Amino acid sequence: MSRFPIGQEMTVSYPNFQVRMTLLSMTQLSFEIKEGPFARVETVDIQVVPLGNSLFAVSWQEKDGATVTNVQDHDRGLIHSFATLPGGRFMRMTGTFAVTRPAERVFDDRPQRNKALVIEAMTSLFQRHDASAVERLYAADYIQHNPSIPQGREALRSLVADLSPAVHYEPGLIVAEGDLVAIHGRIRGWADAPQVVIDLFRIENGKLAEHWDVLQNEVPATTARGGIAMFDPEEGQRP
Repeated sequence: MSRFPIGQEMTVSYPNFQVRMTLLSMTQLSFEIKEGPFARVETVDIQVVPLGNSLFAVSWQEKDGATVTNVQDHDRGLIHSFATLPGGRFMRMTGTFAVTRPAERVFDDRPQRNKALVIEAMTSLFQRHDASAVERLYAADYIQHNPSIPQGREALRSLVADLSPAVHYEPGLIVAEGDLVAIHGRIRGWADAPQVVIDLFRIENGKLAEHWDVLQNEVPATTARGGIAMFDPEEGQRP
């Protein structure tokens, strides 16, 4: 409940009209519809039920007797609205929203969830060699920027299914912001020598949608000019 964005003001664009909505508190919101048959300004008492992952069910009854339930998806900027009008007419609408004033306190759980998604993908594919995980974790229109790998999710699934048992990936340091995640790791068996790699992913709708990477053969710390290891599996434990 503490993640509900109290104070946020947004413009919701439904197919036939727009609503300006302000989340006043855990128990009230106000809305304004400027044009059309539903035009009015009203403040309503609401009930908020958290559904997880920045999803909230918000329900209320209006002065004219209309009842409304919104499923607000604050990750994707969507509101799925279900309304029963006074005469019994039932409406289902989905609208996008743009935030015009941010919440009093901003919470964004996406970076942590996206980190977990990337760790799961890298270990499922390149530790356990589980090709079935590709469909579950990667977007159907997955974009691949590595020039040695064909485009698409099916190409990735085939690659994983054909991996040598010698291929093994170790995750290290991982950073995330917004819909992007970068992970530093080491992979053995991919090439003749162990390689240190940085993979960069873009996440969309809870799945890996785009990928870039850079690989470099590992040089042992004993022969490196600076005497520092290129990769340390403990680096991922840093706070």
